[in-house]
Amino acid sequence: MKKRWLWVLLLAALLAGFVWQQNFTLQVEPVELSFSALPEEFDGLRVAQLSDLHGRSFGRGNCRLLQCLARAQPDLICISGDLFDEKTDLAMLEPLLTGLVKIAPVYYVTGNHEWQVPGLSSVLRRMRDWGVTVLQNDYVLLRRGAAELAVAGVDDPCGPADAKPPAQLVTELHAAHPEDFILMLSHRNDELPLWSGLNVPLVLSGHCHGGVVRLPFLGGIFGTHRELLPEYDAGAFREGNTVVYVSRGLGYTNVHFRLFNRPHVPILILRSEKNVNKS
Repeated sequence: MKKRWLWVLLLAALLAGFVWQQNFTLQVEPVELSFSALPEEFDGLRVAQLSDLHGRSFGRGNCRLLQCLARAQPDLICISGDLFDEKTDLAMLEPLLTGLVKIAPVYYVTGNHEWQVPGLSSVLRRMRDWGVTVLQNDYVLLRRGAAELAVAGVDDPCGPADAKPPAQLVTELHAAHPEDFILMLSHRNDELPLWSGLNVPLVLSGHCHGGVVRLPFLGGIFGTHRELLPEYDAGAFREGNTVVYVSRGLGYTNVHFRLFNRPHVPILILRSEKNVNKS
């Protein structure tokens, strides 16, 4: 009888450890993506993506998250929305964001939940003061040698109704910088046809939380529209010359649980097919 209870306790401890590991340990995942449009000068660009943190902290001041990113040595850090939400103690933002900008330049777009936070405009202003580039339907240019890369970002559709639509932003960008590779930040995960139609090479998204629960061969179980087995749950999706990369995210919203779906920190390594073809 005692031996049976020892087995039960051992199994319970193993299960508790597994659940803890699935919900509180970070998965840093290097991912290589190749593009014909990427200038050779930007070959090897390392882009860390953070998405759907929802105000969580991994250690005091998010020290474990910052340590993971410092070890990954990204060239830029892109935050694709829902960094915080209406339930977040916004005091967590300053230590995280000031820590991030010490590692690499930080670019941010809103998700749907930020637009439920009172006084969002003042929060975004403070983020800019801490050194974060907040992209609200606009873009900035990065230069390496003679080549340029545009980092662009769109507000979530939950934002202002009169905001510049994505098509207008991309049209303006193509007109002003027709040769530039576009790295777009957009929170929503299910807009691949839109971005493909606009000829945007790379879009970083989140929103789906990887489907919350992931199962082998099936992928994510729960979609953002309450559908089962969502199509754009996690990873890279291609259509034509466009790739949408969907992060599984870091935090929770309504369901405070993740299974086979550890908090996700993708490190995207961009490759120029021009360099690949030379080798």
